[in-house]
Amino acid sequence: MTAGPRARRRRPRQRPGPRLSPGTGGQDAVMQDPTPERAEESRAAASAEDDGAFCLQRVFEEVQGSSQLSAAPAEPPAVTVVAVERYLAQAPPAAPPQYWYDVTLADGARRHRCHLAPRLNGLVQRARLRAGTRLRLTRCSYRYDEKRLNRGFFCLEGLERAAGTATAASGIPPDGHRPLQPLRGDNRHYLPLWNNEDPYGDVWVPDRPPVRVDVDVSKLTNLGHLEMTWRSRVHFHPLLVRILHKSRLNYYGKPEKKMDMPYQAYFEVADGSGMMSMVLWNSLCPEWYHSMKVGTVLLLAKYAIKTSYPFKTQATPGDSQMKRFATIEINLNVRDPPSEISIIPEEMVKPEWGLPEVKYRFITRSELDDLPHNHSCDVIGLVTFVGRTERARKREHNEDFWLYRWAHAIDGTSDQPFILELFATSQPDVFERIHPRWHKGQPYTKDAKVKNFIQWMKSQSEADQIKKTVIGGYYPFPRPPDSFLKYCKNNEVESVLKSIDEIGKEIDDLHYREHKRIAIQGIISAIRCVSFSDAAEEAPEEELAQKDTSQSFGSSSVSKEDCVDKGKTEEVKSFLGPACAPGEHQHQALLSKESSVKRRTRYRFRRNAEHLDEYQHGHSEQDKKGQAVSDSLHHCTDQEGVSSILETEETGRTGDSWQSDLWAQVKDKLINYFHHSKVFPESIPCKFDYMHKDLLMQQYNLHAAVHQPIEASTDKNISELKSANGLGYYEVTVLGINHDIAIDVAFLPLFCPDNPHLFQLEDIQNDTLLSCMSSISASQQKATSSGRLCDTFALSDEIVKAAKELDGKHVICILDICHLGDDKVEVFLSKIYKTVEPGVLGPV
Repeated sequence: MTAGPRARRRRPRQRPGPRLSPGTGGQDAVMQDPTPERAEESRAAASAEDDGAFCLQRVFEEVQGSSQLSAAPAEPPAVTVVAVERYLAQAPPAAPPQYWYDVTLADGARRHRCHLAPRLNGLVQRARLRAGTRLRLTRCSYRYDEKRLNRGFFCLEGLERAAGTATAASGIPPDGHRPLQPLRGDNRHYLPLWNNEDPYGDVWVPDRPPVRVDVDVSKLTNLGHLEMTWRSRVHFHPLLVRILHKSRLNYYGKPEKKMDMPYQAYFEVADGSGMMSMVLWNSLCPEWYHSMKVGTVLLLAKYAIKTSYPFKTQATPGDSQMKRFATIEINLNVRDPPSEISIIPEEMVKPEWGLPEVKYRFITRSELDDLPHNHSCDVIGLVTFVGRTERARKREHNEDFWLYRWAHAIDGTSDQPFILELFATSQPDVFERIHPRWHKGQPYTKDAKVKNFIQWMKSQSEADQIKKTVIGGYYPFPRPPDSFLKYCKNNEVESVLKSIDEIGKEIDDLHYREHKRIAIQGIISAIRCVSFSDAAEEAPEEELAQKDTSQSFGSSSVSKEDCVDKGKTEEVKSFLGPACAPGEHQHQALLSKESSVKRRTRYRFRRNAEHLDEYQHGHSEQDKKGQAVSDSLHHCTDQEGVSSILETEETGRTGDSWQSDLWAQVKDKLINYFHHSKVFPESIPCKFDYMHKDLLMQQYNLHAAVHQPIEASTDKNISELKSANGLGYYEVTVLGINHDIAIDVAFLPLFCPDNPHLFQLEDIQNDTLLSCMSSISASQQKATSSGRLCDTFALSDEIVKAAKELDGKHVICILDICHLGDDKVEVFLSKIYKTVEPGVLGPV
């Protein structure tokens, strides 16, 4: 496979229909206040239906009949979330961008769009509320738009997670009938759910077909002439250019700017005289962005010329001899002046026009290591690994994220792969579907190195390559550097280190699939082997979202990120866990079984009288009864501290754990003890299987904004698919340097027998312990069929020796944390630094 573009499926554009009242079956830009006659018709229709259908309509009638325009149904209806859609919120000019969400619900007969109360935004941001889930509506209100006549919307104020799984609800129109305009504010379009760079919605026009136009060469100008004369002219002659480079979309929407489509996209275009930047602005982006591809020939008229933006990244031309006009750029606008754009079919392009061909700078893997830093190049290869999609925050305390994923590709010139960090570049149909496939129909197949690669591809066995292919899971790259000072770069050590007590807040602040790397000080105090078979016995196969649940939003203080309306102190009820009988919630003592060891941990949360439950973001573990236990914050307020008693149930497991003497002395006297050593199915890389490729790609991409049932003929769960990893993982206990707090984290030794170059874990100086734990022998891998993993996955003498060398010593642990959705957060140990290394102060 190569990461080339794919053809897009055409979908007809839908014109917005007439504005309809809520409950009449239509979906328009904004719900209109119903007339008394229509309300009476709806009530009559609703009473004739059974309890399942039209239940939302009855709730909405109750809301509008209330003196407070708010109601809590006595019997909350169960509904399906069809779509969750995001748009820019109104906020003060100086505030960072914040967002609102509209949620489309279906009750089996009709669908209704509602606004999500801003204090519940955290449920979307942590992927607890997402398309495909089943909910019960416990409170709803109606809000009028005070600046418009007869306009308003329903607002979801309280929700519970309901039992069952989402199905194709009856009465749901196809995607093409979804509305274009959000319910609240002046926004005229939705944004993609997880980033701002991807085109989203029907407003984005698919490929426009080329048109046959007469090109009068005598009336054309060229880029070189423009640069010399642009200051003395207001109107310019037409341009005939070819696109050599295309950037991702840039969304620059601000709450204080009233713009319909605040987008821009940069292109590099060229003619026989040289290359210049071209900018596509605002409403022209949805109309033309999909159609303007690398290699497309454009005829431009009524464009504007402006001085170039000085801080933008310059594209590297494929032809190093091509002249670049960097002082000015072409601007295409919908007005002032209204630009005229024509796409010239390639068969109409004439050689005498002198348009340059698109040139590439392909390199082979064997050439890569000799190239200078920051060298710009093109690569082509067969994908052998593609990681899950993750998100990185653009700025601290900001709701905007970059999307990225890691991939490996081979080209036959080296036994080492290309390691690629792929960012979303406004091509979701390509980015989300990267998986092993053959390479066809790209314009760069004429390149000599590409031809050599294609010949090598033809000599390979597809079946053999598939065996080596892996998808998803935790991927610890780039590796932390050899020294902690290099890790800190130019930052002060104090600004990089976090206390163990701060980890809870770091996890609480994570958004869905957000990845962070943090550094803490501590003492390695205990290690335990956990085989995947034991882990599977501890947790049933069903995912949390698929269990028979009746989860509610518990009242608790929310973070500033959750509240769009500042100054308010609304509290949000969180999803608590699977259904429990009254009195069986997590206020009581909870039990969590772990392998052959049962950890009994008593919890008591500090809470005000008005606080009902903690808003938790940690992972869930299950006991034998399937009760979910949140291990995110194990806070205790007893006078004796945390009670964490290890009770050995079996005497045969003697080789799977180690603890230091110091840990034996302090473990019952801790103030806080955090447990984050759970490894989830999403953390384990899987062998790629074409039969289940849709399930795999859905699992390792982000949750879709609109519910997309898997059509593949498979009833498998992700945990049932073949793992590409080894026998299990290690639970590592890190004691705080003040001996009063501790945290359990996981270390996952990544090893793929079919592809030893996939996860390269070299011995690293000053990290003997993790190097030993990473070195799982081939004999251990082969022993998985014996059925007694405890005989093969145990602590080796080398691991115990390396751990004892760190006994009682202060170290710096680098942790990778990632929010996987719902209450699942993975925390992996990635690197251990000794504090006595050069330049780092040792413990006093």
